[in-house]
Amino acid sequence: MSVKIKVENLTKIFGRNPKGVLKKLKKGMSKEEILEKTGHAVGVNNVSFEVNEGEIFVIMGLSGSGKSTLIRCLNLLNKPTAGKILFEGKDIVKFNKKELRAFRQDKIAMVFQHFGLFSHRTVIENVAYGLEVKGMSKEERLNIANETLKTVGLDGWGDKMPHELSGGMRQRVGLARALANNPDILLMDEPFSALDPLIRRDMQLELLDIQAKLNKTIIFITHDVNEAFKLGDRVAVMKDGKVEQIGTPEEILSNPANEYIENFIQDIDRSKIMQAKHVMFMPSPLLSNKDGLKVAVKQMQTHGISSLFVVNKERKLQGIITIDDTIKAIQEKKTLNDIIQQDFFKTNPETYVQDLIPMAIEAKYPIAVVDETEKLQGIIVRTSVLSGLVS
Repeated sequence: MSVKIKVENLTKIFGRNPKGVLKKLKKGMSKEEILEKTGHAVGVNNVSFEVNEGEIFVIMGLSGSGKSTLIRCLNLLNKPTAGKILFEGKDIVKFNKKELRAFRQDKIAMVFQHFGLFSHRTVIENVAYGLEVKGMSKEERLNIANETLKTVGLDGWGDKMPHELSGGMRQRVGLARALANNPDILLMDEPFSALDPLIRRDMQLELLDIQAKLNKTIIFITHDVNEAFKLGDRVAVMKDGKVEQIGTPEEILSNPANEYIENFIQDIDRSKIMQAKHVMFMPSPLLSNKDGLKVAVKQMQTHGISSLFVVNKERKLQGIITIDDTIKAIQEKKTLNDIIQQDFFKTNPETYVQDLIPMAIEAKYPIAVVDETEKLQGIIVRTSVLSGLVS
């Protein structure tokens, strides 16, 4: 997986003499001491991380943790006091005005919390604005804007004014405006925090759907741990300008780096974060559709189980058989194909545990986890679903 952007030892200090205060910070003076003694504010303190191409990298933290300061450093809305921001091997901190303008126009785009739409422009004119700034012809930019509106689910809304749209729709316009420029990196600064909970949930799902289609490199800011773990391929947790831990949601839930992280995640609703792939396991044994009924009985006796999933040579799921049906079939001289059932639940690896609970309650057999080709990835038993809800 290739690295799209790399941040090295990034520090941002606000005040009249940030370079002088940087020396004090490096000598160990705390953020609170610096503010009290110098009047300078340390926004970001020696932060390093990498973001991979096609990844949703979430930076999470409480108010004042430095997350919004950090994301604004990535497009130089905040000029770092120290450190490097490497994009395609070049340090953007050293860019001149021309290079920085080209970087902002072609390589990176930002979606803001409060939409930032032009109230006097129509929806499509808002979406096409960045293309207009680039000097693209009206016909071409409107064509691109229309296609982008389709991507975010706003086909047919181009002639409306922003005030005619709901909050969620306005945020979709903001997202479309950023996507229209086809940026390499998409910055999203708490884009859904001003929305009602139900609209916010819809926008989270919409973002995941768009990402599945476009595979953008996204750096997403939030203070909501549930949102961070739902969206993020990896998550960086910040406190007082520093990064406390970086990892996948599963890694952070399983191995919190310190007491602060433990406290941060203790109230998380794990059923909304954990997915089928996190709680499934590969069954042993599996029965091949070429095996006989006596082999099936032997397998179930040996492993102390009363049912078996049947797969073909490509491990594509054919169905399930039970011990009762198998013994009866032997007595009646039937074949394996005569007793294969389809009376079980199937799901995909990305299904959230909260959506598995109704299946687990009703299921007579384990839940089968299959990919888009029906290849068996694993199985989930009721206890696996319940264990996914606790640490």
